Parts: sequence; structure tokens; C-alpha cells
Amino acid sequence: MTTQQGTLRPAVSVEDHVLGPADAPVTLVEYGDFQCPHCARAHRVLPKVLKRLGDRTRFVFRHFPLGESHPDAIHAAEASESVAAQVGEEGFWRMHDLMYDHQRDGDDSLDDAHLIRYAGQAGADPSTVALDLAADTYEQAVKSSFMSGVRSGVNGTPTFFINGRRFEGDWTSVDAFAAALESAAT
Repeated sequence: MTTQQGTLRPAVSVEDHVLGPADAPVTLVEYGDFQCPHCARAHRVLPKVLKRLGDRTRFVFRHFPLGESHPDAIHAAEASESVAAQVGEEGFWRMHDLMYDHQRDGDDSLDDAHLIRYAGQAGADPSTVALDLAADTYEQAVKSSFMSGVRSGVNGTPTFFINGRRFEGDWTSVDAFAAALESAAT
């Protein structure tokens, strides 16, 4: 397997979960884990950053569940894929937001029972999500996303790429993160 540190592999494609216009001059890719507290923190920063850039940025989310540290992360990623399959991208993003918003509620906030409830709130059929989780229907899709992170040199979450290059700056500061994206837009 070839790994090139700092370069996104593969490029953004139709397989990705994307917010924003395809022709935006800036593409921000996050490798995230729904049970990672740092990713939840990034989830609170990103809307402010993306709002500043408006249509000049598209945001892409890729799964990188750290299952050894976060035992519910893999099923959380699979649940988001089940919702996306049923409801489309809008459902994926609702599920994405619900999981990050509730992550702070406690250690069991992403167990299967909660995931199934969030899926219903995101517009999906909860029983279908339950069946998909039991059958690991979306396990391969999540593994594929994870492996793209490995090929891109990701070793923790969140990890960001701006226009295909790894971002090593301060993602916790709205001003610093927005400035990096602004710089990439010019």
C-alpha cells in the first residue's frame, strides 16, 4: 500500500458525503470519528468557519472510526451510511449532526439503541437501520473510507485536508481555520 503523507488519497468523488457546490474553489475534507471528543469540538467550530466562506467552500466528511478507542464509532459510521442509503445526503448530514450533538451526553450516547433513535429523527426507518447494523451492511463502505485515510497518512481524528493537502494548522480557532481556507481560495 502506498502512503503519501499530507496528500489526500483518493480525490473527492461521488462516493463522498459533500456539502457545498462542486465547483467551489476550496474543498475541505475531514476524516472523523463520531465518538471522538475532538471531532465533536470540530463539529462546533466548522459551521462558523464554513459560514464565513459560503459558496467558496465544499465540505466533505469521511469516516475514520477509531474502534479500539471508541467502541461505538464503527456502528455510528455504519448507521450514518444506512440513513444516507434510505434518505440521501440530507439524511446523512442530519444523522451526522445528531450524533455529534448528542455525543457529549455520556458514554452510551452512540450505542445501537441511541443510533436507531437518531436515525428515526434523521428521517430513516429505524427498523431498517437496526437490521443494517445487525448485518454489518455498510461495514465495507466504512472500511473503504477508513483505508482512504490510511493511504492519506491519517493517524488520528479529526484530520483535515484543504484542496488535497493536509492541514496542520489550528482547527480549534475559527479565525485561524477560516484564514487557512481563505488563503486556499485565492
